[in-house]
Amino acid sequence: MTETSTKLNPKDLATITVLIVSAFVVILNETIMNVALPVLMHEFKVSEEAIQWLSTIFMLTMAVVIPATGFLLQRFSTRGVFMLAMGLFSLGTLLAAAAPGFSLLLAARVIQASGTAIMMPLLMTTVLDLVPPARRGVIMGNVSIVISVAPAIGPTISGLILHSLSWRFMFLIVAPIALAALLIGAPRLNKVAEASKMPLSIPSVILSIPGFGGLVFGLSRLSANGLDAETLVILVVAVMALVVFTMLQLRLQKKDHALLDLRTFTYRPFTLSLSLMVLAMVALFGVIILLPMYLQNVRGLDTLATGLMLLPGGLLMGLLAPFVGRIFDKVGPRPLMIPGAVILTLVLFGYSRLLGAETAIGVIIGLHLTMSLALALIFTPAFTTALNPLPHSLHSHGSAVLSTLQQLGGAAGTALLVGVLASRIGAGAAAGIDPIQAQINGFSAGFTVASICAAGMVVIAFFLSKAEEPAEAEVHAH
Repeated sequence: MTETSTKLNPKDLATITVLIVSAFVVILNETIMNVALPVLMHEFKVSEEAIQWLSTIFMLTMAVVIPATGFLLQRFSTRGVFMLAMGLFSLGTLLAAAAPGFSLLLAARVIQASGTAIMMPLLMTTVLDLVPPARRGVIMGNVSIVISVAPAIGPTISGLILHSLSWRFMFLIVAPIALAALLIGAPRLNKVAEASKMPLSIPSVILSIPGFGGLVFGLSRLSANGLDAETLVILVVAVMALVVFTMLQLRLQKKDHALLDLRTFTYRPFTLSLSLMVLAMVALFGVIILLPMYLQNVRGLDTLATGLMLLPGGLLMGLLAPFVGRIFDKVGPRPLMIPGAVILTLVLFGYSRLLGAETAIGVIIGLHLTMSLALALIFTPAFTTALNPLPHSLHSHGSAVLSTLQQLGGAAGTALLVGVLASRIGAGAAAGIDPIQAQINGFSAGFTVASICAAGMVVIAFFLSKAEEPAEAEVHAH
């Protein structure tokens, strides 16, 4: 952040740094649990279906809480929202570390996820408010470390911990860092609340629960069980709730009372970048799910070896992000995102053709590093291009919409690619194909679908251009 530090006053820079460190810690917990599920299943003597709720409940809570953060950020001060986010996360982490049984651990994950859901929109909104549009790329580069690298290295960290320590240390190591961030950060943040005193729309909150929560839950069931009658009902109810939720927001935003202001979509760069982001999350989460499954089920690697193989890619993404941000500030999105999307498409197609029972480990790591380079070229320009054109009055709502659709994109990617994998494995088993070959066919089909999503990103990237600075006062379409 050296170039930008001269452009920001020390107080603003300290604020953003505290929020980036805090957000990294909380986002890490979204994927840190995945590797530990078999250990916890044995520890608490619960079924495989029950233990999956430790991950599912986290995603569900995020999907329900994030849409309300636009309201929270307009109604309360930065300090107040930060203390709420880190207070909830720290409480949830301490409860999880001490949990004597499965039920309390599940409740602790809900509390953790509530804090996590608030933190990301808070970070992005604060960057938008404090950093001039021409300098946002490099700061958003650091933000994209949080969004892309933290979930990628979560399984590696939990694998290392579980290799030699109790599962409780996944929380005991994080808790002091979270508490330190809370104690150091709170005094440094702005305590003056926004002037807005808009009322909370209770019907909007009620509709958002079956809408966003139901959609994520339905998609997670789809990836686990396929499309049965119950899953179909959940998805239909979720879509109906979202239609009513959208109609209500369109009516409420005329008085500036919307829980989630949808006027952000009247800005073309926002809508295009968001569409590209959703496809990127489908591809990213697909790889985060499919590649470890391939390494463990086909190649027979343990969780620690799998995590270590994927670590270099996560670190590369983190190292590149600030540099990509600096380049973005000079050249805009297209020169970065078009090559990024093309490389991603080729890598995912390469996975679909090259992964077999004997594929060299060096080839797999090389493909993963190349994919990480592609994602680094995509994420920072996508966030910045989406949010740059928004006026101040829509910063918090734009951040909330972006974070919500990231969650939905991740859930949809998991459901889509795991569904394709399962159907191909099932078809192979029915045809009497060797089980390992049936799995390889399934992974090939999954990565082919991911490469098609990435090809869609190439098309969208051609329509993006360097955004103009936003109008400060009025909300209007560009």
